[in-house]
Amino acid sequence: MKKFMIAAFAVFAFAQVNAQEFKGGISLGLPVGDASDVYTFNVTADLSYLWDVAESFKAGIATGISYNFGDSIDLGEFGSIDADDAVFLPLAGAARYAFSESFAIGADLGYALGISPSGNDGGFYYAPRLQYNFSEALSLIAAYRGISLDGGSFDTVTLGLEFGF
Repeated sequence: MKKFMIAAFAVFAFAQVNAQEFKGGISLGLPVGDASDVYTFNVTADLSYLWDVAESFKAGIATGISYNFGDSIDLGEFGSIDADDAVFLPLAGAARYAFSESFAIGADLGYALGISPSGNDGGFYYAPRLQYNFSEALSLIAAYRGISLDGGSFDTVTLGLEFGF
C-alpha cells in the first residue's frame, strides 16, 4: 500500500496539469451492516485536492475525519454498556468523472487510520460517491464509505455538501 501511495503521489506531482481544485465538505450519515449494531450516527469532514487529468476526469488526494457515535448496548438483566465512539482518518487517492456540468461519480481509495477507540487499527478505505453540482463551488454528495477491518467492516451511508475553494 505504501508503494502505491508513493507512486500515485509521484505521478500527480510530476504530471503536467492544467487546473487544480481544493474541496472541503461535511456529511451526515448512518452506520450500516455490523457497524449499525454498535453505532448510531456519523459525521464526516472531507478535504480533497484534485487535478484535471482529461476533459471530464479529475484525480488527486483526499483525507478527512469520520466520527461515529457509540450506542448504549442493552445486555438484558445484566444492564447496559456504552460503546466508545469510533474515529477514523482516511488517507486516499481520489478520482472523479463528470458526465455533465451537473452530475459526476467518483471514488476514494486508500487506508483509514483508526484514531479511537483503543485497539482500532483502521483498514482499507473505499468510498464510491455520486455528486450533483449546484454550481462550481457547491455540490451535494451521496457516498457509501467502507473500511475493511480485521474480522469485518465498518460501513456508513452519508449525504452532505462539498464546497470548492
